[in-house]
Amino acid sequence: MKYDVIIIGAGPGGIFSAYELVKGNKDLKIAVFETGSPLEKRNCPIDGEKVKSCVNCKTCAIMSGFGGAGAFSDGKYNITNDFGGTLHEHIGKKEAISLMEYVDEINISHGGEGTKMYTTAGSKFRKLCLQNKLNLLNASVRHLGTDINYVVLENLYAELKDQVEFRFHHQVDHIELLEQGYRVYCGEQSDDCDKCIVSVGRSGSKWMEEVCQELNIPTSSNRVDIGVRVELPAEIFSHLTDELYESKIVYRTEKFEDNVRTFCMNPYGIVVNENTKGIVTVNGHSYEDPEKQTENTNFALLVAKHFSEPFKDSNGYGESIARLSNMLGGGVIVQRFGDLIRGRRSNWKRIEEGLVRPTLAATPGDLSLVLPKRILDGLIEMIYALDKIAQGTANDDTLLYGVEVKFYNMEVNIDENLETPYKGLYVIGDGSGVTHSLSHASASGVHVARHILNCVQAAD
Repeated sequence: MKYDVIIIGAGPGGIFSAYELVKGNKDLKIAVFETGSPLEKRNCPIDGEKVKSCVNCKTCAIMSGFGGAGAFSDGKYNITNDFGGTLHEHIGKKEAISLMEYVDEINISHGGEGTKMYTTAGSKFRKLCLQNKLNLLNASVRHLGTDINYVVLENLYAELKDQVEFRFHHQVDHIELLEQGYRVYCGEQSDDCDKCIVSVGRSGSKWMEEVCQELNIPTSSNRVDIGVRVELPAEIFSHLTDELYESKIVYRTEKFEDNVRTFCMNPYGIVVNENTKGIVTVNGHSYEDPEKQTENTNFALLVAKHFSEPFKDSNGYGESIARLSNMLGGGVIVQRFGDLIRGRRSNWKRIEEGLVRPTLAATPGDLSLVLPKRILDGLIEMIYALDKIAQGTANDDTLLYGVEVKFYNMEVNIDENLETPYKGLYVIGDGSGVTHSLSHASASGVHVARHILNCVQAAD
């Protein structure tokens, strides 16, 4: 079959590429190839269960399928260039913000109406943070919530499905260069296209690396973020979350001068485990529906680790730490901050007697046996620093879940159009290593779609 555009991957980048292409030119023949399932069929058989290993589904329902890995996330769209990726370095700061604002408008018009936009602009908390050696990053954030995020995706698919050919459970093996365009192989089946957009997300990192090697596309190594998820009474951070919802705060440690940051803050949320290809890590969700909210707030504390030659496998380093945690705890480990400081393993008796009711049934343990000392020292420093702006963060009963690992793809060599050295072959979203968030990934999809529309118009 011959298409004008083939999009590989139905995550945020792929979805918004398809949306913008259809909006700009309904005559284009577009196909989206996705290794996972349609949204309504994305069901993990062990979701919410504490297990030692996954059941090895043919495709992972958590990581793959319509909506990508962000389909069951907290649905936070941060409009900022301060974090979430380096898209602005390719397309310019103003353009990046403009595209993220456009994505926000689409989300609002497809089920997100009534959700709130928070902003750090003019916030009194920036001064408070600076006075305590903390840096509150600038951002506006639209919180859809896990529930509304799902509705938005449903509505986008309903609008696109009759205008775009979606092929689910369609695993692309490799891409072949043609004299004019590209040939995309799935097993023995192949399809041709004039333009090809690769949007495979973080779950497609290994495949993306193979494609780059086959086509001699230059790449560079990226970082890995390692840390814990903190859970405490919502009241402790309510003065921040009520106004900002999510506060991205960075601290530079005194001991090693490493950067530690807060990430993915979930007011009145729950802590969840994630089982990806047998590696169990921890994450957090929150909901717009008050009936689903809890008395706790959770957020990640992460230390970014960059590696230089000769070591290149930053994701492998993160995986090894996660596997060690799984080996000791049979999954996610939870520890009271007071126990960590006293050098003892937590147990259920002390946790149950504490002030924080855990929202995830993790294994009480000792994170000092899992996390490298440099990372652990940085996390402890950060907790004491946060305690100065949110008194109670460093309480003995504060819960730490580990480990949380954020994996990033290698960065692919792409230009200002997010185009590889091969004309008409684009790499977008988190699979490019350039974007690390829902908003940046979605914006990258719109950017490429507009470039393709301009090319088509110029050709006509």
